[in-house]
Amino acid sequence: MAKQFNEISPKLKEFMESQHIFFVGTAAKDGRVNISPKGLDSLRVRDKNLVYWLNVTGSGNETAAHINDSPRMTLMFVSFEGDPLILRLYGKARAIHHNDHDWSELYSLFPDTPGARQIFELTVDLVQTSCGMAAPTFEHTGDRSLLNDWAEKRGKDAVKQYWLDKNQYSIDGLPTFIEEKNT
Repeated sequence: MAKQFNEISPKLKEFMESQHIFFVGTAAKDGRVNISPKGLDSLRVRDKNLVYWLNVTGSGNETAAHINDSPRMTLMFVSFEGDPLILRLYGKARAIHHNDHDWSELYSLFPDTPGARQIFELTVDLVQTSCGMAAPTFEHTGDRSLLNDWAEKRGKDAVKQYWLDKNQYSIDGLPTFIEEKNT
């Protein structure tokens, strides 16, 4: 049965930090809904209602475009090992870019990651757990290094050019402001 809370408990924080993957859901006021898997060492729970996650370069930039239009965000965690559990965090998000005043401080929370594009801050207003008894079990065998390798091989300037070529607009044509905020 689903349970709802106003904040992230220490037990749920520990659960989140032990997961190898989480999912991000966003949607603009109109257009497509985006759900994206996230991995690597990219999540930080700062307090009972504040979460940061590091976003790296990808084929699209839907999350940033959606947050500019409507700041709603959901993070979902699924226990693929051990006891079943699904955890969702609902709240309002903002994108922090390289040129924003708090980028350096927040980026220092994460390992230096080639292709780091944005940090998303989620102010959590609802925490919901559900049983997860129908979710399958999987064994984590390791993180992929392919994206980091790709960004490192290209270099910072080529990655920024990739952002300009591929990450300025969502698939629905919404702006991500990556050029204004990162160059």
